Amino acid sequence: MLGLNKKDTSLLIVVALLTLLAPFILNPFPEGSAMAQFNAGYPDLMQRFVIFGIFAIGFNILFGLTGYLSFGHAAFLGVGSYSAVWMFKLLSYNVIPAIALSVVVAGLFSLLIGFISLRRSGIYFSILTLAFAQMSFALAYSVLSNPKFNLTNGETGLQVYADDPQILQGANAPDLPHLFGLPMRATYTMDVGAWSFDFNAGYYLCAIIMMAVFYLSIRIFRSPFGMMLRAVKSNQQRMNYTGLNSKPYTLAAFVISGMYAGLAGGLMAAMDPLAGAERMQWTASGEVVLMTILGGTGTLIGPVLGAGFIKYFENIFSKINDNVLHSWFAFLPDGLEDAVVFVIHPFIGKGWHLTLGILFMLVVIYLPGGLVEGGQRLLKRFKRKKKDTDDAPSGKTEPAE
Repeated sequence: MLGLNKKDTSLLIVVALLTLLAPFILNPFPEGSAMAQFNAGYPDLMQRFVIFGIFAIGFNILFGLTGYLSFGHAAFLGVGSYSAVWMFKLLSYNVIPAIALSVVVAGLFSLLIGFISLRRSGIYFSILTLAFAQMSFALAYSVLSNPKFNLTNGETGLQVYADDPQILQGANAPDLPHLFGLPMRATYTMDVGAWSFDFNAGYYLCAIIMMAVFYLSIRIFRSPFGMMLRAVKSNQQRMNYTGLNSKPYTLAAFVISGMYAGLAGGLMAAMDPLAGAERMQWTASGEVVLMTILGGTGTLIGPVLGAGFIKYFENIFSKINDNVLHSWFAFLPDGLEDAVVFVIHPFIGKGWHLTLGILFMLVVIYLPGGLVEGGQRLLKRFKRKKKDTDDAPSGKTEPAE
């Protein structure tokens, strides 16, 4: 289907089902129950899942295929956000032109940075990309916020004001990001017994785009271009000795990866029309590296799983506080309840990074291939048990003749 083999088609269908049915999958517990704390099916968080999934998919095309580790991809994320908000300010709140401009501008910006950075490899390449990202952050935070040509609005962030031109904004168009009149914040809530499911227009726009770019990443991975990128990762020096120039391939991968990041930035602005310099900080670049490694570097679905895993911990574990813990362990004697809460307290709330760090170390030590490797091991074990069950004697004996 769609030029994919059976395995890739199955993978694409699984991703599509998980994405489209996310409002049900991410709300397994009834509203008002003690376990509802772990529900993640609200629009803002679901949007973050797919947007950062797009960001990680693009980063994986560079890092997973070529082995070039960039610490500056947050620059393209920020550039995409700024471009989208400027489109809102100048033309209209329609998200299509904004998203398109964010991809184009991020592509041009990544072409410039990639052309310079790819003159070096290894750690020197990583340091160059980090330097460019920090320079971009400094420009957005201070230099480009100069009142004479205020392009970024500094620490306040770029946003849309009532006196902005918006020359194509119709009189009846919503005064917020929309898709040809459909507001991105439009949400339909379906109550089924004690459960509540939210279906958000912005989320499904992001989800459809993620499925499209995920399909594109599969085609890149399986193409001759993808094989050339794998050759670069395997042994670039030997590849150059054969007479093949690897730089055009690595530059193309860098630009494609940057365009994915710009797309993610544009979608972030489309969901919330605000662009700030904090999206260009080095911590955002490090986050996408963690997402890719945690999910499985060089795998197709790994970056999506890693992005969902980190964003889940960031948003769910960070809001658990002592009051929630006391409500969970209220059945224990008072002294024991306080002791349990005291032990767990450092790992939740503001200490969610500690929990994530421990889990990341465990994955790196025991699952070098990331969450995808863990899933593959479970699948193999399940198949082995099933085979052993099928091969086991039934206990019946044939009657003697």
